[in-house]
Amino acid sequence: MKIVFLVLAVMLFLNGSARAQDKNFYIFLSFGQSNMEGYPGIEEQDKGPVDGRFQVMAAVDFANPPREKGHWYTAVPPLARPGNGIGPTDYFGRTLIAHLPANIKVGVINVSVAGCKIEMFDKDHYTSYAETAPSWMKGIIASYGGNPYQRLVEMAKLAQKDGVIKGILLHQGESNTNDKEWPNKVKGVYDNLIKDLNLKSEEAPLLAGNSSMPIKRAHARA
Repeated sequence: MKIVFLVLAVMLFLNGSARAQDKNFYIFLSFGQSNMEGYPGIEEQDKGPVDGRFQVMAAVDFANPPREKGHWYTAVPPLARPGNGIGPTDYFGRTLIAHLPANIKVGVINVSVAGCKIEMFDKDHYTSYAETAPSWMKGIIASYGGNPYQRLVEMAKLAQKDGVIKGILLHQGESNTNDKEWPNKVKGVYDNLIKDLNLKSEEAPLLAGNSSMPIKRAHARA
């Protein structure tokens, strides 16, 4: 019996050691609409070479380049889904890598839905919005298992086994034009992410932009 317990203990240790959290692996979550997906069409100058310290966790399966959901890869675009292009996340990560110490890696997870309102990421009410979405948008939603917010959380929890979430990026707003409640709706999504991922807002700030402004840091008390 002691031998059995010893074997189990060794197996648990090896499993934990194989995927120990790296404090020098900075992870950022990205979500939004088409501008965050990246407009289709990638110029040769944007394809690389991409520093291997900049990683992307695939949120969907890719055929080209071959990627499997939930695994890390060098962050060669597209980052969100096959057929997308260059978006803010690409050069956000590349710029960080260029200025951070050589021992720091950067990882991103991009879950974005072209044309969607911020309501698409409202975990309590997204279904009523998704039901009224055009057929082409429903296809994108389906690629995330029917629930983009939950897919983002699912991938983020996997990523937390490997590194530390340092921030959340949002670029969205065109579909909420003139919506005075947009900041409050964004805050609701952000607060849910903080809670669902057991984060601290002061350690994982929201950096948000919309169709009329660049990405900038937003305080948790927006």
